[in-house]
Amino acid sequence: MNMSKGRWRLSRLMRQIWVPVALMGVLALVTALGAAVIGRALPEGAVTKIGADAVLTILQIIASSMLAVTTFSLSIMVSAFGSAASGATPRALALLQSDRTTQRVLACFIGAFVYAIVGIIALQTRIYGEAGRFVLFVVTLGVIALVIGMLLRWVQHLTVFGLLSDTISRVERAAAAAIAERAADPRLGCARWQQVPPGAFEVRAARTGHVQHLDTAQLQAVAARQGCRIWVLAEPGSFVHPARALLACDALPGDAEARRALEEALRAAFTIAHARSHDQDPRFGLITLAEIASRALSPAVNDPGTALDILSRLARVLGEWRPAPLPELRHDRVFLAELAPEALLRDAFHAIGRDGAAMIEVALRLQQVLAALAAIAPRDFAPAAAVQAHRAAEFAAAALLLEEDRARIAALAERTAQGA
Repeated sequence: MNMSKGRWRLSRLMRQIWVPVALMGVLALVTALGAAVIGRALPEGAVTKIGADAVLTILQIIASSMLAVTTFSLSIMVSAFGSAASGATPRALALLQSDRTTQRVLACFIGAFVYAIVGIIALQTRIYGEAGRFVLFVVTLGVIALVIGMLLRWVQHLTVFGLLSDTISRVERAAAAAIAERAADPRLGCARWQQVPPGAFEVRAARTGHVQHLDTAQLQAVAARQGCRIWVLAEPGSFVHPARALLACDALPGDAEARRALEEALRAAFTIAHARSHDQDPRFGLITLAEIASRALSPAVNDPGTALDILSRLARVLGEWRPAPLPELRHDRVFLAELAPEALLRDAFHAIGRDGAAMIEVALRLQQVLAALAAIAPRDFAPAAAVQAHRAAEFAAAALLLEEDRARIAALAERTAQGA
């Protein structure tokens, strides 16, 4: 989670679908041409004679079939993305696009296509000798076995890929991973938050968007070089704009040019983009799960069962929130506030309490989940759970038709508040 900006960008790049596809294409090209080189290195008489027509026919079959399979797979992938965006939430698309199985399958199909095309061209130009054709034949058998294995894996993967349950599970795993990593390092290696002293100057954002990544090590390096302290005011996930301060610094640059240089060095630690990212932002996963539940509770969908499932998953994800009591201090000149439990529970449950207030089963499950979180982590969640339980009870009081149901929800909320 707390990696440098360069490593984080590299990790984001490696999740792009074109990267494994391009790597597999290059590997296929090298393999097809390498068969000729290996063939020349083999001693005469050490291989079985293979006719060029036999290998050519197999390669033509691979080329034509892989082109069709790849086109079909891409259409399925696009359909799955559209289904996830309309059935769940567009915020989950990034998780489907970075699916490793899909990337590997497409890379294998395109790699096999490139291998077959290069092999056909090389055969027609007589690059291979007898030994080279034998090596090409053996490698082609391996490619066929790999393609068959990937086809079987792809068929199994397509039974769930893009379905609502699969999308929800991906969002839950991303949210749980972000929660667990942030709990293990609640301040990203920085010092405990202190009040910003008078006289500290603020560095504002240069563009509008969300903070996707914060390089705290880079801030520490700048602070050590300048002999100053830094207070982070915009943590990952924050919406920033040119009027919003990213951080405060107690350095006193001697002139305007030195101050501009310092500001640029500090801004460089923040990666700002139009969309949020799960990497350093545990709240984003909670918001995405809540969005899926709200969509399911809309009159157009009317699927309270999905909302009940989301509430159970939110309880499971938030149940892992146990901040380390003494986290490692790696950046003693940088101050960062820990995530507030109130913000976590508000992101997770406020929208569901509002949109599901008229459904007694959703209102009941919400009260049960809040009571469970207050019992699991009373120090962190009990007060915040009591606040959310009271708000949900107010929503239910305004939406439920039966007095009996309203009284039942109010009693559960009051029990949670008394426990807090």
